[in-house]
Amino acid sequence: MLLGTWNLENLYRPGGPFGPKDKAAYETKLAALAAVITELDPTLLGVQEVGDPDALADLVGMLDGSWHIALSAHPDERGIRVGFLSRALPRVLADTNAFPGKLRPVQGDDAGDPVSRAGRGFLAVEIATPALTLKVAVCHLKSKLLSYPGGRFQPRDEGERARYGAYALYRRAAEAAALRALADELLAGEGRTRDVAVLGDLNDEVQAATTQILLGPPGSEIGTPGYEQPDRGDATRLWDVAPLIPADRRYSRINSGRRELIDHILVSHRLVHRIGEADTGLPASGDTFRLPSIGADPGERRGAPGSDHAPVWVRVRVGA
Repeated sequence: MLLGTWNLENLYRPGGPFGPKDKAAYETKLAALAAVITELDPTLLGVQEVGDPDALADLVGMLDGSWHIALSAHPDERGIRVGFLSRALPRVLADTNAFPGKLRPVQGDDAGDPVSRAGRGFLAVEIATPALTLKVAVCHLKSKLLSYPGGRFQPRDEGERARYGAYALYRRAAEAAALRALADELLAGEGRTRDVAVLGDLNDEVQAATTQILLGPPGSEIGTPGYEQPDRGDATRLWDVAPLIPADRRYSRINSGRRELIDHILVSHRLVHRIGEADTGLPASGDTFRLPSIGADPGERRGAPGSDHAPVWVRVRVGA
């Protein structure tokens, strides 16, 4: 089975302030997204930046076969939210944007108004197939692309840039802690015997502190001497599959010409040892996935076809 995650980039129906300006651009975008999903042929695909649930339904209508949709009820101020497309019927386990109980609100801007919950909700589902039962959480953490008061994407000075960079980091770290709390619930200390995954747009790379928060107990990362050595941490640890992705394809976005892997799949001890393949882009493609290079203003790609992210996926071995 194939498990994946993909940021669909501003999936709205046309006519609003964020989506395509006309029906033709909208249909071109949907066709590009549908072609990728069709080639991926996932069993379960976590999705981000669903701005309009009806637009996701339009996309599913272009796919062959039967699909189920699960969406978070906690969108951000632009209406974008996370969700799943699934071949198997998903059972919702959690849909939350709450910070853990002991984590205090963080500063979100110069006004100092406290931020006490994630900007976009985390959705967790369970699917059951004849081969395995899989618990998966999908997320979209606070962006590294900064915005400033008045809808600006450029700061007035470097002091403002530094402050708003810090505010974004505070929020992304708090959201990572909240997501880790949800992962703890899904694992329930049974990572050796449960197939659990946490996936989505983490908005930072493998070694970033916010990404590392999600791993749990340190040690045993893929490619280290401890990977094949069982220890007590295996019950609660998550493994980032990034080292299994071919080095020349280990990116999911191009930011100002720089390749970044900011979309991730993290898996439990039982599941990491069932992964047969991990990659970005399309399984049948001989080349790296074609991505545009984005800049500081996401509005520049309004109505662009496809997505500015590549899908990230793993193929899971099932059966004996």
